[in-house]
Amino acid sequence: MSITILGRASSINVKKVLWTCAELGLAFEREDWGGNTRPTTSPEFLAWNPNAMVPVIRDGEFVLWESNSIIRYLANRYGDAVLYPAEPTARARVDQWMDWQASDLNRSWSYAFMALVRESPAHRDKTQIAASCDDWARHMAILDRQLEAGAYVTGAAFTLADIPIGLSVHRWFSTPFEHAKFPAVEAYYKRLRERAGFREYGANGTP
Repeated sequence: MSITILGRASSINVKKVLWTCAELGLAFEREDWGGNTRPTTSPEFLAWNPNAMVPVIRDGEFVLWESNSIIRYLANRYGDAVLYPAEPTARARVDQWMDWQASDLNRSWSYAFMALVRESPAHRDKTQIAASCDDWARHMAILDRQLEAGAYVTGAAFTLADIPIGLSVHRWFSTPFEHAKFPAVEAYYKRLRERAGFREYGANGTP
């Protein structure tokens, strides 16, 4: 087994893969690509991912891109069906929440995060910032109601769904604006911070 993760460690989508590897106990090497490191538009990188985006993994001769596809593959190949259940309805529930994070939740916080954390010159519209914060809070309310029923997103056990959603929750608490109170989300975030993989990769070593 020789897993190489291509992408800068600060990318939220690369963090998904790093954290998954930690949960599965997988050894890996990581190469910096994207951002201020090696350009993903280079012919070398485009041969791995024509979309010029990180992360990409090489597992021996096998190459795969798209972060959720990567973590599903790793859990399928190297996991024991705890992170990614084999039973169809349990697996579908994990997939549902992973897809919700990748589409609905991510879209809600994108503008606010770019404005308030990245301080992007292209994201200065105060009306759009406020709308993004409101939409983000609406989605966090959905998550809060879900978490009232169990310790983790799909129930009592930590699963693959908690990795992408947990990273978005970390962004919620680390983005500077006035946050609505969601007790179940706050308790969930506390549980995530107790996991070694989150502390090392999800929060970049912060408590």
